[in-house]
Amino acid sequence: MQPPSDPQAHGHEAKDKALVSETEKVDIESSGGGQSPTLAFKEGDFEQDVIDPVAEARLLRKLDWILLPMFTAIYRTSIGNARVAGLETDLGMEGLDLNIALTVFYVCYILSDIPSNLMLKRFGAPWLAFLVVGFGVVSICSAFLHSYAGLIATRVFLGLTEGGTLSALVYIISRYYRRQELITRVGIFFGLAPSISGAFGGLLASGLLRLPDMGTVRTWRKIFLVEGIITTLFGILLFFILPDDPVKSRLLSPEERRMVIARKVRDNAHFARKDAAASGAHGGEPERTTWKLVLRSFSFITIASTLGFIMINMSFQGLSLFLPSVIRSLGSYSTVEIQLRTVPPYLVSAVWAVANAFLSSRIRMRWLPLLWNTLFGVAGYAISVSTQNPHARYAACFMIIIAGGVVGPMLVIWGTDNAAPDTMRAVVSGAIPGIGAIGAVMAVWTYLPSDAPDYRRGNLGNLGTMSTLCVIICIIAAYIRWENAKRAKGGRDYRLEGKTEEELRNMGYRHPEFRYQI
Repeated sequence: MQPPSDPQAHGHEAKDKALVSETEKVDIESSGGGQSPTLAFKEGDFEQDVIDPVAEARLLRKLDWILLPMFTAIYRTSIGNARVAGLETDLGMEGLDLNIALTVFYVCYILSDIPSNLMLKRFGAPWLAFLVVGFGVVSICSAFLHSYAGLIATRVFLGLTEGGTLSALVYIISRYYRRQELITRVGIFFGLAPSISGAFGGLLASGLLRLPDMGTVRTWRKIFLVEGIITTLFGILLFFILPDDPVKSRLLSPEERRMVIARKVRDNAHFARKDAAASGAHGGEPERTTWKLVLRSFSFITIASTLGFIMINMSFQGLSLFLPSVIRSLGSYSTVEIQLRTVPPYLVSAVWAVANAFLSSRIRMRWLPLLWNTLFGVAGYAISVSTQNPHARYAACFMIIIAGGVVGPMLVIWGTDNAAPDTMRAVVSGAIPGIGAIGAVMAVWTYLPSDAPDYRRGNLGNLGTMSTLCVIICIIAAYIRWENAKRAKGGRDYRLEGKTEEELRNMGYRHPEFRYQI
């Protein structure tokens, strides 16, 4: 199965030139009060512009060194490590209490994800900084809990603030990079973030547990307090350094902003001439958000990718959340030793995720890396349910986390990459991980205390979902190949008939000249 060529390769060179020419004069206007210059698009912009490859490479390096480390650093998690350090005992929890608390968190996470991304589209990057500060403050408050009711309350607020964070990062980064570049960049930060977070969380937890107590802040409380302080301070910093819309980003010079927008215009040659300049797909001001655009975001690819994300999330979140407990069941380890043994699988997963992001970009395919990594997860769960050997089960944890570190991020990229215009990208980048958090709720109820220490029921359930995910990936790939072929033969040209100018601008992925990325 061969990947479809870019829209530009379908004989649209003339259209591309005409499209670019629609936004010719960029006025750099500096407003008062120290605000950054903004770009005003006018008729005929970029008509004679030729993007210098050297300058473009320099721009990409700058974006990579600014955006990727910053976005990777935003992600964090700690409740799994806190559980091992005595959270349940100190709060008088028993039975399914922790499962209920985690379910409350994920339900609030799901409810907030899409609305949060639409708020981001409305208010810009400060909204993301607000979310980061919010879940940092909630984490600090969690260090001073004294009851199970207090834990439930903090899980509600943490779900509302942390929900939308990762999808917001995908949405922001999609406004700076071209479609073919997106897979590598999002693959790096989205693939690295959970893995580094898991490894860093284990190392930080083990280090904090070795330190003397700080008054009433002991054991698991130190984990929440220190991670919360770090997150809050970083969130405050984000108000000043987080890049906003490329049109007005203070991190870029006027020439660099002009180049970012020119690249996005040419990347979206599937829009008609005037459509691209006004649609927001080029990186300028986005189109007006409407319920019609929001609902239309749920295409076949979005729904299928979301279903797939639910399944991989059930695996990755379930095992990563309960990995310290799984390791404890494999031998007689101290709390610190358990924390340290959670680190290696995440480090290996981080390296593997980056390698797969580069490979996927090079072969211009998403479905093949998705398929073979899902098969890694299938093999890992098959080992987990077929042997009691502790070393084999620990090796299976490596395979499962490796699969989750690649498949989850790449499903989000696949869906976002095939969504347009801007409103739909905002919805899709929020819907896949947001609704996909249902898998995390399912994970909470697959690794039950009554099933310890083998967790056979949970592993069998995940073996089934991972096997089903292989089928879903193949179905999406087959659909994309069929739909692209139909559009190439003119089978969707009827969609252009009788459309108003605004309707043409907002067609997005439904435009006959749009080509899905396979």
